[in-house]
Amino acid sequence: MAQDPKSKNITWSDGDVNHAARVQRNGHKAAILWFTGLSGSGKSTLAMAVEKELFLRRCHTYILDGDNVRFGLNRDLGFSPEDRTENIRRIGEVANLMMDSGTICLTAFISPYRVDRQGSREIAKNGSFIEVFTKCSLEECERRDPKGLYKKARAGEIPQFTGISAPYEEPENAEIVVETDKFNVEECAQQVVDYLIEQKILEVNGI
Repeated sequence: MAQDPKSKNITWSDGDVNHAARVQRNGHKAAILWFTGLSGSGKSTLAMAVEKELFLRRCHTYILDGDNVRFGLNRDLGFSPEDRTENIRRIGEVANLMMDSGTICLTAFISPYRVDRQGSREIAKNGSFIEVFTKCSLEECERRDPKGLYKKARAGEIPQFTGISAPYEEPENAEIVVETDKFNVEECAQQVVDYLIEQKILEVNGI
């Protein structure tokens, strides 16, 4: 899936501090928690709740949020299929760098295409990619409509809107499926934290 860099006169440089040393210092393993789901399904809300719990456990964390990233790194991208793919590719690369630094990186992006999410999984090292599907019915997402986007999409004001005029391909084998239309945010966050404990990501140095 990954492509060779355009420039040929470059060499990868490894630092003197490796990933294992960072993990040992931090007291927990690193990972990428990739939250995916429809707009309004609770990705950002859940990611923030999980990060807060991990922060209280003294974990090194950072959230890459879909809207926030489009203010800077991806401000040149729109919402065409091609731009969506490039948006996710860049985020996958950034998330992998953050994970390599020893951080638990949480990303909250619709990321509607399976092939793009698979690309981000392949970028990640050491099996560190954890897909979290915020499963929520379209009807409930529309009812919530926290940003008023569904209303605009139904009125034809937003073209290529995921779930209405553009597809969302549900994960087929997500590590975690969180039904955000059936459980509250605290219960959903605990489900994610429990998974990290089960996978021993929070076990280093007894955390």
